[in-house]
Amino acid sequence: MDDDHSMLPPVPGNTPSAHRVWACALSAAGLYARLSSMNRTLAFAVSAAALALMLAACTSAPSTAPTVEAVEPSAAPVDVEADHVTANSDACKGKAWIYTSSVHMNAKLRGKLQDLGPRKFADGIIGRDDEGDIVSYTVAAGDAPYAIGDRLCIENPLAMTHLNHTRTIQPGQVLQLSPDFEVPWVPYISPPEAPGGFQQIPYQHGIEAMSAAADAGDVDAMRAIWADELAAMFANPDDRDVIAQVLDAGDLDALRQMFS
Repeated sequence: MDDDHSMLPPVPGNTPSAHRVWACALSAAGLYARLSSMNRTLAFAVSAAALALMLAACTSAPSTAPTVEAVEPSAAPVDVEADHVTANSDACKGKAWIYTSSVHMNAKLRGKLQDLGPRKFADGIIGRDDEGDIVSYTVAAGDAPYAIGDRLCIENPLAMTHLNHTRTIQPGQVLQLSPDFEVPWVPYISPPEAPGGFQQIPYQHGIEAMSAAADAGDVDAMRAIWADELAAMFANPDDRDVIAQVLDAGDLDALRQMFS
């Protein structure tokens, strides 16, 4: 028998399931036709069993396609570091560096000081010049150099004490933070060209006495300390002359930078 099904009636219904059942029925019919040419009884039995198996397979629910859950688009990437800097009011916009030279007797501030606001261990008063730049800091009780450095964005905060000729800071002390590079700065640890075995402690005591007199505005006391204690400790006569000239002129602003 020919397998051409072009003359068979149309598929009842127009769904995928109906198409599958109809195709299985046609296949079973074709099998019956082939077997009946050989033995009608055998053909009927075999075709009935085959039809049952085919219909069971064809009418079973198709396997479910894997379900793909819709994925919500993620939020735009966040620059955590940039957000931190923007939101954190304590973020320094660059750090300043206090530079001092014992060889050339000068000091300079590199960068710009910023006041991030009072905080624990840095609750003192900021001093500014006419242009609004920070030039000094008045120490409050309990203040510490590292906390002051954090508040003012200073990379090397211990240099504040060295710049101001002291090892420790005291409440009420005014720390000068913006030295004039053109004005001499007298080293705190030892004078330029100090010989080997130089006695630093007597020298530092003399410098601290000069600093206290400068803060008090007592130029006469500074002249006496210079003549009696410090002048002989400077090996280079040019360095001695520079300091003596400022003392003779009584320029208190320059003397405060040199010793305060």
